[in-house]
Amino acid sequence: MGKGLVSRVIEIDPAARNPLNVVINYPGVHAMFFYRINHFLWIHHFKLIARFLSQVARFLTGIEIHPGAQIGKRFFIDHGMGVVIGETTIIGDNCTLYQGVTLGGVGTGEYKVKRHPTLQNNVTVFAGAKIIGAVTLGDNCIIGASSVVLDDVPPNCTVVGVPGRIVKENDVRVDKPLG
Repeated sequence: MGKGLVSRVIEIDPAARNPLNVVINYPGVHAMFFYRINHFLWIHHFKLIARFLSQVARFLTGIEIHPGAQIGKRFFIDHGMGVVIGETTIIGDNCTLYQGVTLGGVGTGEYKVKRHPTLQNNVTVFAGAKIIGAVTLGDNCIIGASSVVLDDVPPNCTVVGVPGRIVKENDVRVDKPLG
């Protein structure tokens, strides 16, 4: 959690009036507090208790973060009910997710491979978007609400639609499919 996340919330959310309001009333901040503890337990091989506590956090916040996920600094989940972040997800610094976002995996069974997305730095994913599989979203990407992304997205792109299409790249309007 820390000062970094609270100050970031105040920077980007006009409803965040002061640090105490953020700490008390933001379930995304609460979820990250729990995640940091659970991730510590996970990497120190207390996996059963880490998974159990992650389910307690899910019950309390409505946000499911697998303790095996790797999450960078100043990561903010705004209006987080229904957010799901899978085990092999990697999230860079200064990323934001909104309500109902899924960072989901592909494959089942005992596969110990990268199955979930990688979000590089400064990525924003809006409400209801689904990012599925071992895809990479480059730095500074924006994924529109309810979009479905199944392929890598280059840096500095905006993606919308089902299936996702690039509609802006390096501040220039375009219309091209992913993949």
